Amino acid sequence: MPKTIKYQDPTTIQRVLHTGTSIAVVGLSANALRASHFVGYYAQRHGYRIIPVNPREEEVLGEPCFNSLTAVGEAIDIVNVFRDPSAVPALAKEAVAIGAKALWLQFGVISDEGAAIAADAGLDVVMDRCLKVEHARYIGRMHWLGLNTEVVTARRRVRR
Repeated sequence: MPKTIKYQDPTTIQRVLHTGTSIAVVGLSANALRASHFVGYYAQRHGYRIIPVNPREEEVLGEPCFNSLTAVGEAIDIVNVFRDPSAVPALAKEAVAIGAKALWLQFGVISDEGAAIAADAGLDVVMDRCLKVEHARYIGRMHWLGLNTEVVTARRRVRR
């Protein structure tokens, strides 16, 4: 069983998505072809307040960018990370320091150390899951159509 499984609990994912209203997207890019941009755009279109955190950008999705989580200066519910896993422990410490409620690590962003820092401080932690996919699964239209299989895969079933 993968280590990440304890940070992929459906109840935790749903609680984070239902209770959060503001999302700081760390690594949000102005490039519309990047996954971070699409996730931020999707979340913004679904009513979340997006707070871009990227020192290389000045503005993304019509919102001013911040250099760090501590520079934001307003309440953040979810810290959504699109960064290299080596950056996660420091980001987890920042998330704890600003009083965030959840740390969400996107696909491929796996950091046991960062997850432990956040979880030990009482934050909900989701790791190796896409916020957009999970929102569509539990809150968006995907579940209305009966597609909530709780399995994210591109493999087709072989009919026999």
